[in-house]
Amino acid sequence: MHNGSNHGVDGPSQAQSQPSAEDVRAQLDRLIASPDLDLPARARRFLRYIVEETLAGRADRIKAYSVGTEVFERDPNFDAQSDPVVRIEAGRLRRALEHYYLVPGLSDPVIIDVPKGAYVPHFTLRNPPEADVAETAEVLDPPAPAAPLPPSPTVPPSRPRRSLRIGLGAAAVAVTVTGLAWWGTSRPIPRPPAQASAAGVPSGPTLVVMPFANLGEGPDARIYAQGLTEEVLSLLARFKELSVLGRETSRAIPPDADVLRIHREVGVRYVLEGSVRTAGHQLRVTGRLLDAQTGAVLWSQAYDDDLRIRGFFAIQDDVAQKVATAVGQPYGIIARSDERRTQAGQPEDLEAYACTLRFYGYRAALSPASHAAIRTCLERAVDRYPSYATAWAMLSMLYLDEDRFGLNPRPGSPTAARRAIDAARLANRLDPENVRGLQALMMALFFTEQPEEALQVGERAVALNPNDTELLGEFGSRLGQADDRKRGMALLEQALARNPGHSDYYNGVLAQLAYLEREYQRAELLMRQVTQKKFPLYHFVSAIIYAQLGMKTEAAEARDRFLQERPTFFDQWDREVAKRNYGPKDGALLAEGARKAGFPVPDTTAAETALQSGIPQR
Repeated sequence: MHNGSNHGVDGPSQAQSQPSAEDVRAQLDRLIASPDLDLPARARRFLRYIVEETLAGRADRIKAYSVGTEVFERDPNFDAQSDPVVRIEAGRLRRALEHYYLVPGLSDPVIIDVPKGAYVPHFTLRNPPEADVAETAEVLDPPAPAAPLPPSPTVPPSRPRRSLRIGLGAAAVAVTVTGLAWWGTSRPIPRPPAQASAAGVPSGPTLVVMPFANLGEGPDARIYAQGLTEEVLSLLARFKELSVLGRETSRAIPPDADVLRIHREVGVRYVLEGSVRTAGHQLRVTGRLLDAQTGAVLWSQAYDDDLRIRGFFAIQDDVAQKVATAVGQPYGIIARSDERRTQAGQPEDLEAYACTLRFYGYRAALSPASHAAIRTCLERAVDRYPSYATAWAMLSMLYLDEDRFGLNPRPGSPTAARRAIDAARLANRLDPENVRGLQALMMALFFTEQPEEALQVGERAVALNPNDTELLGEFGSRLGQADDRKRGMALLEQALARNPGHSDYYNGVLAQLAYLEREYQRAELLMRQVTQKKFPLYHFVSAIIYAQLGMKTEAAEARDRFLQERPTFFDQWDREVAKRNYGPKDGALLAEGARKAGFPVPDTTAAETALQSGIPQR
C-alpha cells in the first residue's frame, strides 16, 4: 500500500502552494521561540541552519558532513558513518516537528518538515488558495482514456503518488451488503438515543463515521465503499475513550449535510468521512476527520492500491487499520485535538475527561510533578464518577508508578501495589472489554510477580484492539522483560512506528532490552533519542549502558543524577529486580553494569546466586 504523507492536520497532503521566504522565516522564528517544540538548543540550531541554507538556495550543500562540522562543531575529519550525531538529531527533529504540528501548531500557517532520508526541509502552506486546490485536482485525476474518474465532492485530493502496478492475477471479490437508505435532505437529522446516565461516566469525544462515498465504476465500487465504512466503524468502536455513534445514526444523516448541521442536530464533536474511487484495477481510498464545531479539517489521508496485486479484503483491512489508528488511538488526532480544546478552557464541564487526556501527557514524560497532579485529578474524577472504568484504570497505573518508580509514594496501608491491583480489578468489573482496564490489570499483575497471568491478560487486550499503540507498547515492554525479547521488541518497534505521539518511555525500554541482548551500541543510540531527564530510571539505564561501553565520564554523571533522585534504591536491589520479573541471567547482567557504573550493588545478588546454582532462565 502506498499512502501519502500524514501530518495529522490538513497540511501537506492537500497543500501544494509554496510559502514565501518571509512566511517561512516567520514560521521558523515561531518554532524556535515555542516552548512546545521539544528540542534542545543544538537541535534548534540544526533547524535554523537547514532552513536558512534552503532559503538561500544552497539546499544541495545540506549533507551530514556540513551539518556535523557547521552545526555540531565536529572537526574536519568528521565521519558520519562512525559518528551518528547528525542522523540521531535529525530523527529527534522530525519527531519534535511532528508532535508540534499535532496540537500546539495545529493552526500555524506554514508547515516545516524534514522528510526521512535527507536533511533538506520542505515548506508547505497549510491552506492553499482555492485555485491551487483545483489545479492539484486536475494534475491528480486527469481524464483516463477509457475510464475517467470524476472529481471527488467529499474529500479534497492529496498530492500525486504512483499507484502500485505489478502484474498479478486479478482478485475476485464477491460480497453482498445491504444498500444504504438515505433520508431526504429537508428532514431533520434524528438524534441518537441518549446514553444511560446510570453509568455515571463523563462524556468523552463523540464521533460519527459517515458512509464512505462511492465514486467508482460498476457495482463493485458500491460494495467496496460499504464494506470499508463498516470496517472503519467497527475498529474505531474498540477505542473506549471514544463514543462512536452507530451505523443507524450515520445512515440517517443526509449525504449533503454539512458538518455544522450535523454538530447542531446530532451533537457530535467529530465527523469522519471518506470516499472510495475505482478505475479499472486501481483503487483509491481517501478519508478526513473534521471538527464538527468549526468545520476545520484536522486530518486527511489518501491510500492507493491495485486490485490485481491484493484482494479488496486485504486492502480494506489495511486501510481501516491505518485510519482507526491515526484517528482513535490514545495519542491520535482526536486525543490531541481534545487536549488542545480542554487546555483552551472550553465552557463545558470537562474536568474528569481532561484528567484522562493529561494522563497520556504524563506517560510521555513520567515527571514526578505531573504524576502527583494527575493522580489527585483522577481520584477526584472517580469520586465523582465511581463507574468511570477508564479513570480507574489510569489511576491503577499511577498507583503502580508509586511502587515501581518511587514517584510521590504515600506511606501506610494499603500499599501502592495493593491499590493498583484493586483499582485495575474494579475497572475490569465495570467494563470487561475496556482495553485500558486490561492494560492496567496486566501491569499490576506483572509488577506483583504474577507474570504468567499478566501476559494472558495482555494477550486478551491485544486481541480486543490490536490498533491501540499505547497497549502494544506496554505489552511489548512486559514481554521483553519476561524474556520473550524478540516479540517484545518487535511490538515496541511497531508501536513506535505507528504512533506519531509516542512516548519516549518506549524508546527507553527498547534501549534496556537491547542492553540485555548485549547490544550496547544500539542501546546507547536508542537512549540518545530519549528526553526523559526528569525520570530517575532514565539515568540508571543510561549509566549501565555507558559503563559497558567504557564511557566513564558519562556513566558517572548519570550515576550521580540517579542517586540524587533514588538514594535508597539499592537497599532493596533484589526486590526491585524480582518485581520486574527478570530472569537470573538478566538480573546478573544488570548487576554487572551497575557495579561498573559505580552503583552500590550488593556484593552478591539473588540473581547471581540463582545463576550459579543452575536455576534455568525463564
